[in-house]
Amino acid sequence: MAASELYTKFARVWIPDPEEVWKSAELLKDYKPGDKVLLLHLEDGKDLEYRLDPKTEELPHLRNPDILVGENDLTALSYLHEPAVLHNLRVRFIDSKLIYTYCGIVLVAINPYEQLPIYGEDIINAYSGQNMGDMDPHIFAVAEEAYKQMARDERNQSIIVSGESGAGKTVSAKYAMRYFATVSGSASEANVEEKVLASNPIMESIGNAKTTRNDNSSRFGKYIEIGFDKRYRIIGANMRTYLLEKSRVVFQAEEERNYHIFYQLCASAKLPEFKMLRLGDANNFHYTKQGGSPVIEGVDDATEMAQTRQACTLLGISESYQMGIFRILAGILHLGNVGFTSRDSDSCTIPPKHEPLSIFCDLMAVDFEEMCHWLCHRKLATATETYIKPISKLQATNARDALAKHIYAKLFNWIVDHVNQVLHSAVKQHSFIGVLDIYGFETFEINSFEQFCINYANEKLQQQFNMHVFKLEQEEYMKEQIPWTLIDFYDNQPCINLIESKLGILDLLDEECRMPKGTDDTWAQKLYNTHLNKCALFEKPRLSNKAFIIQHFADKVEYQCEGFLEKNKDTVFEEQIKVLKSSKFKMLPELFQDDEKAISPSSATSSGRTPLSRTPAKPTKGRPGQAAKEHKKTVGHQFRNSLHLLMETLNATTPHYVRCIKPNDFKFPFTFDEKRAVQQLRACGVLETIRISAAGFPSRWTYQEFFSRYRVLMKQKDVLSERKQTCKNVLEKLILDKDKYQFGKTKIFFRAGQVAYLEKLRADKLRAACIRIQKTIRGWLLRKKYLRMRKAAITVQRYARGHQARCYAKFLRRSKAATIIQKYWRMYVIRRRYKIRRTATIVLQSYLRGYLARNRYRKILREHKAIIIQKWVRGWLARTCYKRSMHAIIYLQCCFRRMMAKRELKKLKIEARSVERYKKLHIGMENKIMQLQRKVDEQNKDYKCLMEKLTNLEGIYNSETEKLRSDLERLHLSEEEAKIATGRVLSLQEEIAKLRKDLEQTQCEKKSIEECADRYKQETEQLVSNLKEENTLLKQEKEALNHLIVEQAKEMTETMEKKLIEETKQLELDLNDERLRYQNLLNEFSRLEERYDDLKEEMTLMVNVPKPGHRRTDSTHSSNESECTFSSEIAETEDIPSRTEEPSEKKVPLDMSLFLKLQKRVTELEQEKQVMQDELDHKEEQVLRSKAKEEERPQIRGAELEYESLKRQELESENKKLKNELNELRKALSEKSAPEVTAPGAPAYRVLMEQLTSVSEELDVRKEEVLILRSQLMSQKEAIQPKNTMTDSTILLEDVQKMKDKGEIAQAYIGLKETNRLLESQLQSQKRSHENEAEALRGEIQSLKEENNRQQQLLAQNLQLPPEARIEASLQHEITRLTNENLYFEELYADDPKKYQSYRISLYKRMIDLMEQLEKQDKTVRKLKKQLKVFAKKIGELEVGQMENISPGQIIDEPIRPVNIPRKEKDFQGMLEYKKEDEQKLVKNLILELKPRGVAVNLIPGLPAYILFMCVRHADYLNDDQKVRSLLTSTINSIKKVLKKRGDDFETVSFWLSNTCRFLHCLKQYSGEEGFMKHNTSRQNEHCLTNFDLAEYRQVLSDLAIQIYQQLVRVLENILQPMIVSGMLEHETIQGVSGVKPTGLRKRTSSIADEGTYTLDSILRQLNSFHSVMCQHGMDPELIKQVVKQMFYIVGAVTLNNLLLRKDMCSWSKGMQIRYNVSQLEEWLRDKNLMNSGAKETLEPLIQAAQLLQVKKKTDDDAEAICSMCNALTTAQIVKVLNLYTPVNEFEERVSVSFIRTIQMRLRDRKDSPQLLMDAKHIFPVTFPFNPSSLALETIQIPASLGLGFISRV
Repeated sequence: MAASELYTKFARVWIPDPEEVWKSAELLKDYKPGDKVLLLHLEDGKDLEYRLDPKTEELPHLRNPDILVGENDLTALSYLHEPAVLHNLRVRFIDSKLIYTYCGIVLVAINPYEQLPIYGEDIINAYSGQNMGDMDPHIFAVAEEAYKQMARDERNQSIIVSGESGAGKTVSAKYAMRYFATVSGSASEANVEEKVLASNPIMESIGNAKTTRNDNSSRFGKYIEIGFDKRYRIIGANMRTYLLEKSRVVFQAEEERNYHIFYQLCASAKLPEFKMLRLGDANNFHYTKQGGSPVIEGVDDATEMAQTRQACTLLGISESYQMGIFRILAGILHLGNVGFTSRDSDSCTIPPKHEPLSIFCDLMAVDFEEMCHWLCHRKLATATETYIKPISKLQATNARDALAKHIYAKLFNWIVDHVNQVLHSAVKQHSFIGVLDIYGFETFEINSFEQFCINYANEKLQQQFNMHVFKLEQEEYMKEQIPWTLIDFYDNQPCINLIESKLGILDLLDEECRMPKGTDDTWAQKLYNTHLNKCALFEKPRLSNKAFIIQHFADKVEYQCEGFLEKNKDTVFEEQIKVLKSSKFKMLPELFQDDEKAISPSSATSSGRTPLSRTPAKPTKGRPGQAAKEHKKTVGHQFRNSLHLLMETLNATTPHYVRCIKPNDFKFPFTFDEKRAVQQLRACGVLETIRISAAGFPSRWTYQEFFSRYRVLMKQKDVLSERKQTCKNVLEKLILDKDKYQFGKTKIFFRAGQVAYLEKLRADKLRAACIRIQKTIRGWLLRKKYLRMRKAAITVQRYARGHQARCYAKFLRRSKAATIIQKYWRMYVIRRRYKIRRTATIVLQSYLRGYLARNRYRKILREHKAIIIQKWVRGWLARTCYKRSMHAIIYLQCCFRRMMAKRELKKLKIEARSVERYKKLHIGMENKIMQLQRKVDEQNKDYKCLMEKLTNLEGIYNSETEKLRSDLERLHLSEEEAKIATGRVLSLQEEIAKLRKDLEQTQCEKKSIEECADRYKQETEQLVSNLKEENTLLKQEKEALNHLIVEQAKEMTETMEKKLIEETKQLELDLNDERLRYQNLLNEFSRLEERYDDLKEEMTLMVNVPKPGHRRTDSTHSSNESECTFSSEIAETEDIPSRTEEPSEKKVPLDMSLFLKLQKRVTELEQEKQVMQDELDHKEEQVLRSKAKEEERPQIRGAELEYESLKRQELESENKKLKNELNELRKALSEKSAPEVTAPGAPAYRVLMEQLTSVSEELDVRKEEVLILRSQLMSQKEAIQPKNTMTDSTILLEDVQKMKDKGEIAQAYIGLKETNRLLESQLQSQKRSHENEAEALRGEIQSLKEENNRQQQLLAQNLQLPPEARIEASLQHEITRLTNENLYFEELYADDPKKYQSYRISLYKRMIDLMEQLEKQDKTVRKLKKQLKVFAKKIGELEVGQMENISPGQIIDEPIRPVNIPRKEKDFQGMLEYKKEDEQKLVKNLILELKPRGVAVNLIPGLPAYILFMCVRHADYLNDDQKVRSLLTSTINSIKKVLKKRGDDFETVSFWLSNTCRFLHCLKQYSGEEGFMKHNTSRQNEHCLTNFDLAEYRQVLSDLAIQIYQQLVRVLENILQPMIVSGMLEHETIQGVSGVKPTGLRKRTSSIADEGTYTLDSILRQLNSFHSVMCQHGMDPELIKQVVKQMFYIVGAVTLNNLLLRKDMCSWSKGMQIRYNVSQLEEWLRDKNLMNSGAKETLEPLIQAAQLLQVKKKTDDDAEAICSMCNALTTAQIVKVLNLYTPVNEFEERVSVSFIRTIQMRLRDRKDSPQLLMDAKHIFPVTFPFNPSSLALETIQIPASLGLGFISRV
């Protein structure tokens, strides 16, 4: 095919990119040969000119079609190259969240850095037994393939897990081992994987460390061999380790740590037991602080230390040995702190009493001086003498580090040896599966000796891998007989030769190590001289003389020579080892014991244990110096030998490859770094596998698949009857280059790219067909749409025109009518407006005129009154002014006179002071003074006169004043009189005005009264109408209230019913859960019982090994031995060892009488239950009678119903409680034989007590809730009934008419509320009285229980008495009881004679009844005695006749005798008689040797059950408890034996399930219990058991039936399992719907029906077979429904589980196939009338998954529809289906990541199980509804074919 055909416009290619490694682009124009530039369009929208390489002119890689992207197998890609592989892995990892992908024979596992739910036991079961290509890639598929090939080819297998540090190698290896432990079927040895896992903490602590790439990097490789026996069950394991990185003990790079154990010790240094180690912080020790990163984020070293110590304990390392390990590790840390002081250039010393060395010597229990001496010196031995030489400081430091590394390596090997001892098994190993967890290719900035060894190991593994891939390809080509051409693949043998051949790198390294003065530089020069320019794979760096480069298969690696010699020599001075061997610490010398022995090449790096599959080598005796010689082997030599041994082991096994990829360096979940991924893919050989596949014919199709896929490219004439020739003809036309394909025997082989070309042709053909179909359909649709629119338009026009005409006529009529209406309306409006205005004008005028007149009158009146007021005011003002003036004048006079007097007085005082001066001046002044004195005297006399005059004047003034005052008062009185007169005048005037006003008001009132009369009349009429309206409203309101009350009552009833239904459903679910738990326990008991029998048989075989002819045990012994197995409900696993230790001869059968006595309490409780049931029936009859009186007493009915419902509820709760106590007691009694199980504190005892407590509490809560709800409901009914009695409309109308105002209505409402309160109080009192009555009834029930117990005890005692004494004893007991009762009631009623008298009357009645009963019993006894005599006489006559008439002829004719007495069949009692010694024969013929396909086919359904029951009836009739017990025990054990022997045969299991159920129904039907006798005839009731209650055996038979049912389910599951996936998923029921996609090396099962493959018809035929067999055996219909439901659940669960694990099945077309298949199953249910069996509901998850595949998955509405539709699927299942959805054709689209996230967001609140797969092993709890038989026992005939001639009908 030319490039121009592929590199066309729009073709997509891959171009290199520095960031994304590879980038996708699209061609913008066709490529033509000779073009130098390609025009490309990138996905980010940019255009690019891509220049081709002018030398090679290689075109960019083509991109695969989208339909091939995301394939499970990379080899299925059409274009096989690096970008296609990288893109496919990225799409699967990021978009589909799939971490596993096949690449031919390699499983690529990408670490998700997230816990995924894909490793559960359900996933293991899904992959178990499946072909590797049939399921999605998984580590379990690889493990299953290895396990299957080991069993099929009987060849050992290996699983090689490799990858970078942190890629998930250890986890993958762990899951592979878990798979082997689960599917190996080993019950006792299945804990090997747990032991290996238990070793993980300690192995990680001593072998893992933090590196720059991984916080928990494994620094050693390990190979674990899991051993299997001949039955392929795990028996042991062995671990070998490789290349422990010892240098890490003494040196760590930046940001790295030493081994975890050192930091764990330092973190736990403060523990009391670690104080002796004298540890501290990790930064205090040289060996733990070099990396500068002593702490790992998120890791607690102290907690890790606790887990390590716990793991040591689980591995059997005692506390003393643990402390010894920790002492050695602490000694290594202290040894690292030992410092040296240089004395000169060739010697050094250690300071005296150096503390680190002192601590080291104390911990190691060695001498300080001796160790100090040999750390600084070494011993040199020559041929003649030995001398001691000091060493330099550098040499001493290196010797110290070497000693530390050596001690640590020895300790590591010692721990590995101990793990192997724990995992070792004494059983001989038949084969093994090895799991190799080894480091991948490593390259760092500085690569040293460790990386060299690791890459050397990977070179060897890669060579082995390449050879294996090449071999498989060659085998495939030879098998298909196609021309074989040699494929050129990379052979890394030259690189291996460079490393390990003679004069190779390792050889030169060892040679240099043996040189006395060899150094790293001289070794490097030797390498350059030997290999440089001679070997193309060896190079020298340009800028270094101490490094070299090797071209490995993965990449070039530069190694630094520094340290190579020291690490290779691993020199440890022998004198130092001798010092350690002389230690008093016992554990330390143990580590160096193997130094004295000749060791194998692998012992230095492996565990030292011989592989399980090989015989141990014999120790050889060597020369004395051999040990020293062997001890000097270099590390490189040891590693090369161990690697050769590993390769021999791998070459002797079939390898399986797992390549682990680290997606990013930051441990982000589901983040893909393309650069890192490509590096690892190149390093792990995946791309090499792709290259080898691409070099040949990577794409392979069978002829049928090719025809089905590319049928569209063929014409009808090309299709021939032979598919192979058809394919050849078509390919010759489609692909002209015949080298591009080859025809094999069964397949067509294609070169790379050819399938993509065929897909392109197919897509083009389909696209052209789709366009043509779309064109035709769109034209047809548009024509139909046009015609429909034209017809619709014509119709619309017709109706529109008619409508318009009608509207116009209507408009004209309305216009004319409107004109007339307007004329009259306008006239009316104008006239009305005129009248209103005229009336308003007159009213305004009258009011205005009256207003003006009133204003004028008021003005005149105001003026008159104002004049009077002015007159009086003016007079008062004048008088007031005069008085004020006079008072002011007098005051002024007084003031002036006082001033003048003061002046005079002042003058006089002044004169008095100046008398002397006057005397001097005026001597003659004395005379004047005398004169003046006289004048003063005269003035005094005048003053006195004046005073007298003044007094007289004052008296006169007072008299005048009094007179004036009296005049003034008189004037005031006259003034007041005047005022009164004036007021009287005014009042008269006002009265006149008032009278006028009253007159006017009277006139107005008259008018208003007249108006009020009219208004009152109108208001009265309005009130009547309002009252009528209110009456109507009240009626409506009352009706609404009544309706509301009825609705509320209805809603409450519905709510209670819904709640009751929900509670019932919840109780049913709880019951189913309890039933399922019980049946699971029963299943476990059955399994343990079978295990016990197997162990017993094995012990018997082991005991009888010397006698191979006697392997069979005694049948009686086995039956007796198993007698004790059916009575318990829970397996007593603790008893099994003690039983197996006893000799079989000492086994004593269990006495069933002891068993029955132990279950006596069960019988008593059942009788109490029956009494309670009778009481319940009695109460129900009372309820029915009360219902009959309901019409006469409607008011009392509610209270009675409440009372009866309360009592019935109490009785139901008591009944349930008794049932629970009964079940609890059964469990307790069933465990009597194991006191340690039922003892207080035991698990079973605690479980039972917790269940009893929880059930009791739940019953109490339920009882209280129901009582409260029912009482509320009854109170509402009581309240509703009085309201309903007031609904008479006439009475209500009268009441409303009486209540004229709203006050009366309110009073009536208040009265109604008071009535309700009264009714509620009455109801509460009634409720209390009912509660008291119920409490009294409870007390009475309790007394009845006690009385019943006493009666049972007395009955048991009477049964042991002879028949004559029983009647006397019972009468005596009755007399005693009556006497006690009489005395009790005499004391009780001593104060009340009336009650006592009534009690005596009732007592007499009871005595009369008892006498009547006694007479009836006497009659019955006499009747029975007569019958007994008659029977005894008949028996005697028969015996005499037989003794007299015995002869050979009569013996021969004896079988004819029954024919002569058919008329006496009416006397048969439906019993069968047999002798005790014939019991084993009966069981053998009827059970053990009965063949369902032979004799049983022609029998009556359930005939063996009827025969066994008739035998039991006869034993019951004879009152022979031993015979009943023996027969039932033998029957149960024989059925178990038959099912154990032929348990894989569906017909056998179905037959005995049917008969066991029929036997159980017979025991119930004829038990004599009323509940089971309702459907019996009178004759059948006469056949009831009379002497024994076999309720315990009914429970045992029910348990046996459950076990048989579970076995039946397992049988049909084993039959259906191989058919389901092929028939429901893989087979193409609707031909042509689903296309076949290209497949890779892992070939899937074809969907094309070949011979031998199962189809849907196969499943339906098998279902028909099951159904017909069950119907033929007479199985109960309800039981058949349960079996069918279980079968359909298995079909649905297995189909859905496989759908969730198969990406190729998740497509639209497959969803259609599944829905069609489910419809066929539903049709089968309809044909069998089983639609109501619940089987269809079990398919609902599968139906919804199929719908999910077909619905649209784009928009938010689609997401909402999916969330509402898929309610039976869990969130994990929905997301898984969407992730797996794969388009089969290019026209379909993948589900986007955003849509899946939308679904997850919408479903985040849904609470469902996180489990991905359905539990296909789940068994629904089974029930056995009672199904009585209408068959009369006396009519049953026994066929002679059964060989039961020794039994006779009675």
